[in-house]
Amino acid sequence: MIKRLYNKKSKKELVKDLNAEAFKRITCSFYSYTQIEDVDKLRDEIYTFLDSFKIFGRVYIAFEGINAQLSVPEHRWDDFKKGIKQFDILLNTSIKKAILDGVSFYKLIVKIKKEIVAYGIPEKAYDMDNVGQYLNAQEFNLAMEDDTSIVMDMRNFYETEVGKFENAEIPLVEKSKDLLPEVRKMLVGREKSQVLLYCTGGIRCEKASAFLIKNGINNVKQLQGGIIQYAHEIKRKDIKSKFIGKNFVFDARLGERVTDDIISTCHLCGEVSDNHKDCNNDACHILFIQCSECDKNLNGCCSEECKEIKSLPLDKQKELRKDPKRVIKKRYYRSP
Repeated sequence: MIKRLYNKKSKKELVKDLNAEAFKRITCSFYSYTQIEDVDKLRDEIYTFLDSFKIFGRVYIAFEGINAQLSVPEHRWDDFKKGIKQFDILLNTSIKKAILDGVSFYKLIVKIKKEIVAYGIPEKAYDMDNVGQYLNAQEFNLAMEDDTSIVMDMRNFYETEVGKFENAEIPLVEKSKDLLPEVRKMLVGREKSQVLLYCTGGIRCEKASAFLIKNGINNVKQLQGGIIQYAHEIKRKDIKSKFIGKNFVFDARLGERVTDDIISTCHLCGEVSDNHKDCNNDACHILFIQCSECDKNLNGCCSEECKEIKSLPLDKQKELRKDPKRVIKKRYYRSP
């Protein structure tokens, strides 16, 4: 039986170690759709390699490929990029730096999953050898100028609240497994149209485009490298951004600003804001948008009830969390 490699420190210890670091970190991401024969072996090899560089982050490995979001010590960046090429499946993989630096992860997690994108669709429903055409930032902007094009956001609803492309159609779903059926339904009667897909870093569009093509939508194109690569490219080439607002990310930063536009409002009072928060009440942790005033008044919580619980002694909070009625089951404050 394979011995699992994993972090053995508490969150408190890990955060203390992170805060004591005297160097900066670079947040990055990469993915690769490729058949992996021995996921257990690769899992432990990847963990050992990343841990040797004191890299934090989240890595998912499945038979269909690998998906990673990482926080790399800045002084080990070049060594990391060189060393990662020892893995054959990553030889031609593009590593994307985040749009915004900052504390993103405090520990390393490497997990084996059924899928690297949890669409929950059978293998026969898509063909990864037949995916949508890649478009760079300039090409994507040009394609959007065609009035007959359909721009489809391939992210969850709550991600789109703080940032999206102009005139994008938004599937009203909270979970990845509901996304593809909803998108296919939205395209009924428009199968011959040019469909432009985008997501955070490209991984979701890759599989989604393969699904749509397999299901009769042939003119599918995708934004190469997603919003992350788009933001870097428009800045480097001085191209006008057609993406407005923030790019939502699944780490401690919760967002990266692409433009100064704020397109959302506080879920509690309606004031203009695009700051996502994770409720400070450990029995809640609902994801919501909160303005600075509500943040101050509610101590980072989503309600007066949660604020009251958070103000209790820690042992009392732990006692309350044993009561199922006190634990919030919802993941998001606002549903689509």
